[in-house]
Amino acid sequence: MATAEKPVLSKYRDRMDKAVTALKEEFATLRTGRASAGILDQVMVDAYGSLVPLNTVGSVSVPEPRSITVSVWDRGVIVSVEKAIRNAGLGLNPVVEGQNLRIPIPPLTEERRRDLAKVASKYAEQQRIAIRNVRRDANDDLKKAQKDSVITEDELKRMETEIQGFTDAAIKRVDETLKTKEQEIMQV
Repeated sequence: MATAEKPVLSKYRDRMDKAVTALKEEFATLRTGRASAGILDQVMVDAYGSLVPLNTVGSVSVPEPRSITVSVWDRGVIVSVEKAIRNAGLGLNPVVEGQNLRIPIPPLTEERRRDLAKVASKYAEQQRIAIRNVRRDANDDLKKAQKDSVITEDELKRMETEIQGFTDAAIKRVDETLKTKEQEIMQV
């Protein structure tokens, strides 16, 4: 039978940090008034008989704040790339210029800005839940370790307090990231 070992709190903090990082990655895909290459990360192109990510058939660049350029490597997939971007639900209309696509970023309407802010809030809430789930896992592991006499009751209380500190810090970073993203979205 395996002997129980003392829980390592840093692994829980790392899992909470990953939730914050995941939120930032999700926010990169949200369209704001400014151009960002991350907007096109979720676009899948029907090329060579299968769906592939856009970045595997061309390079994405942001030459100016209000436009994105996609340089397609194979002329045969330009139409597929254009169609994929149009159908991605991002409200973008690419213009084909030879082997490149220029994608102007139209200004957002007030209603669309509010919708995007709601989506951002939903993403943030999902990550808050993930962080609280990590806290629950940590507390369960700590209680089990105390029950198995690996840690004392005093150590249990100290570690639970430390885990709560990690949780509070991670949720605060989620809230700060959300606030920054909402300001970015609502900026005209």
